[in-house]
Amino acid sequence: MIDLVVVKTGDGRQLAVEVSGARDGFPVFLLHGTPGSKSGPRPRPIALYRMGVRLISYDRPGYGDSTRQRGRRVIDAAQDVKAIAEHLQIDRFAVVGRSGGGPHALACAAALGDRVIRTVVLVGLAPAAAPGLDWFEGMAPSNVDEYGEADADLAALMETLRNRTADALADPDSMLRFLAPQMSAPDRRVIDDVTIRRLLHETYREALQRGPEGWIDDALAFRKHWGFELSEVKSPVRLWHGADDTFSPESHSRWLESQLHDAEVEIQPDAGHFGAMEILPRILAWVVGQGAETTAHAPATAR
Repeated sequence: MIDLVVVKTGDGRQLAVEVSGARDGFPVFLLHGTPGSKSGPRPRPIALYRMGVRLISYDRPGYGDSTRQRGRRVIDAAQDVKAIAEHLQIDRFAVVGRSGGGPHALACAAALGDRVIRTVVLVGLAPAAAPGLDWFEGMAPSNVDEYGEADADLAALMETLRNRTADALADPDSMLRFLAPQMSAPDRRVIDDVTIRRLLHETYREALQRGPEGWIDDALAFRKHWGFELSEVKSPVRLWHGADDTFSPESHSRWLESQLHDAEVEIQPDAGHFGAMEILPRILAWVVGQGAETTAHAPATAR
């Protein structure tokens, strides 16, 4: 089961939402990466149904079919998730953020109180001003350049991401070819899988179909104050990171663990950034309180 839903926010914006899995399952919001979209890689609906998961994903403002929100901050995601939850008549839920979705998942945990039962951050980022953390250490050159432009030269950032968006729309594989030399060996193994590569192509195409605005706004939001403090997160948080991640280094998750009230971190050897797609079935099983063995054979990315 996959349902497409359009949700109107209080300020008149449109959010494009996709709901899959068990209609009466435990609700889990999956917040996509940067760039990304609601159709990002995830288990098939039948696998979600068997796990008892009702998976909810949406295009962040400026991506896909969701209206842009100029000047948005990371914290603004909480009100969008709240609007979707109320539209779907969901009271309590879990939030899983992958890559660029990680800070937004923490925003939901901070702002929505006990409505968020559990929070998971997969290969996430720490705040730009994180004390004691060398934010750029171990990060791929393309990300260093992108976030550096977000800090110092908005016109250059816009030009860079417009060009990469045009390339991705003309040839979705160009994104992965561009990133491949900057990847660790575990990530190259993941993206060499034909199914995963196809799903990533679809995700990039949907995310950027109307332009790079969502991508630009994400980059700017990550590099300024997120609009909340990590001390405001009271619910349990699970952090997962591949040890060989070159896009958001594992030091970010270790720093987040040191700042959060109730957090556990798993650093997986021989895994990188894109390993977050492979680990998702096990993470969803943890979220709904099942044993990881129940999804040992569930395809991680097929839809």
